[in-house]
Amino acid sequence: MTQPSLDTVKAQARALRQALEADGTPVSHARALELIARQHGARDWNTLHARLTRRNAPPELALGDRVAGSYLGQAYSGEIIALSGPSGHRTVEIRLDRPVDTVTFASFSNWRHRIRGTVDAEGRSHRKTSDGRPQLVVEPS
Repeated sequence: MTQPSLDTVKAQARALRQALEADGTPVSHARALELIARQHGARDWNTLHARLTRRNAPPELALGDRVAGSYLGQAYSGEIIALSGPSGHRTVEIRLDRPVDTVTFASFSNWRHRIRGTVDAEGRSHRKTSDGRPQLVVEPS
């Protein structure tokens, strides 16, 4: 089920308020917002508002999630085995499905079975590689 936009639910509240007033049952705009929130399965207006304004945000990472992305320019997939810190500055540790070679020189290798880094709310590390890309990118898979 797709969620309506914030503008749509506000318009629904205005229409509900006008309809109730026309039938002789005036309600405040706040009450109309609360009633519309319940129609959309939310506990109250604040809950619905938060849900609708965050719907474009990436999903929160959780322990045990399957993730994929890149680490030092190398593609990986794996499972989150440790998380700490608040969203926006979260430290994540990932057990990789297959080891990743983090060295680009042909003469030697540095294979990683686990990786750890701190990522923002979009799953990108604050630290960058020499070419300006995030060192770690974490996306749900």
